Amino acid sequence: MSTPLPRKLRVAVVGLRFGGAFAPIYHAHPDVEYVAICDSDREKLDQYGEKFGFERRYTDLADILRSDEYDAVHLVTPIHAHAQQTLDVLNSGKHCACTVPMATSIEELKQIVEAQKRNNRNYMMMETAVYTYQFLLAKQMQANGEFGRIQFLRGAHYQDMENWPEYWKGLPPMHYATHAVSPLLAIAEARATKVHCFGSGVMKESHVQQYGNPFPVETAIFQLDRDRLSAEVTRTLFETARSYMESFNIYGEKASMEWHMENDPQVLFRMGLKEPGKPRPISIERISPPSRPDLLPPELAYYITHQAEVDPNNPHQSVLQGNGHHGSHPHLVHEFIRSIVEERKPSIDAVTAANWTAAGICAHESAMNGGKEVMIPSFE
Repeated sequence: MSTPLPRKLRVAVVGLRFGGAFAPIYHAHPDVEYVAICDSDREKLDQYGEKFGFERRYTDLADILRSDEYDAVHLVTPIHAHAQQTLDVLNSGKHCACTVPMATSIEELKQIVEAQKRNNRNYMMMETAVYTYQFLLAKQMQANGEFGRIQFLRGAHYQDMENWPEYWKGLPPMHYATHAVSPLLAIAEARATKVHCFGSGVMKESHVQQYGNPFPVETAIFQLDRDRLSAEVTRTLFETARSYMESFNIYGEKASMEWHMENDPQVLFRMGLKEPGKPRPISIERISPPSRPDLLPPELAYYITHQAEVDPNNPHQSVLQGNGHHGSHPHLVHEFIRSIVEERKPSIDAVTAANWTAAGICAHESAMNGGKEVMIPSFE
């Protein structure tokens, strides 16, 4: 057993547009001494700080990195800032949590993995999809052997990003695919090794210009490195009439689970017993996953057992919403903090995050080359 740190951790949350959903959870964590907030928008920073009682405020991440008053930084910033900011945090000698995706190029992924190892600091990609109520239920069922051998996996993430900040416009769908990819690879305990991906649809020219991506939709077939498994992933970002959904489906020899609509129950299929001369019966059940406050300290369990305050001006509706992304936020905070205290790797460490993120990067490369096979590197 590793020796706990001699004092509580000091954390800075950078980016309040979505990071505001996490700062109060860090503040409540029993292993955290204090929390600073950082945002380049001074007005937003002060409004949030006054409303929720955060006195330590910064408009520049560099000031935090130069300070010896912080042990860890949680980055909740625009996608294309993630790689360099993560490198800056790790190279400053601080632990780093970062919202998805880890980066948008294979080279950036390699640099982060190397920096994490060189600096011997924890990196955790804060992937909400593997800590939702729905995934925690599936994970427990898999541990109990209820699915039997998994035969196929399917994931999807549908979201319309029109009128979001400018950097979203025309983003390659698979560059932001970890919400759909990670539940599949996590439940299979596997890595995607190669991919064929096809783009679909026509996107308006104004959205093509920023990244040179012509596709509003991309669909990929991945080969995994375990049990001859394959997985299908579809990702949409623009001009597709579908309500928001982060979906995963698990197809096993004994049971299968599907989740297709954001606020609907999961559907569970179970294979019945054989009877001579008859097809095997398959039962269908709709199940609502339980919340899991038992996995959290009481101070954090509060955020999924009590009605949280909602900010109507926040596009994620989640300033104090521990139930954001189906209850995942407190679990992510707890795992990141405890991994530092216990001096161990977090559940989504740099290698795991790189493997999950690389799958989408390589998928887009395949789509831009007419579905050509692309090998996905390993970061072990």
